[in-house]
Amino acid sequence: MQKDMMDIDMESLEEKAQLLKALSHPARLCIVKRLLDIGSCNVSQIQKYLNIPQPTVSQHLTKLKSVDVIEGSRDGIEINYSVVSKEVKEIIRIFFN
Repeated sequence: MQKDMMDIDMESLEEKAQLLKALSHPARLCIVKRLLDIGSCNVSQIQKYLNIPQPTVSQHLTKLKSVDVIEGSRDGIEINYSVVSKEVKEIIRIFFN
């Protein structure tokens, strides 16, 4: 049975679209996959892994944080990032398995 557009929660759809938009950049997808593979890491480790400038890595991390895909936890002077979104974990599992 097809739902009428009025029955669809547009706010939920917008959130999901923003999540997919954040994952749609190859570098951000790579960051998320890497974080899931190793658990957590800091900006310097991500920068070395991707071989892109540190400010670019920081911009990508900011985008991923803005849609609650990742979060950072302070460890002394470093911030280690990890994936916290259950939806994203499932999406990555599907993409890469």
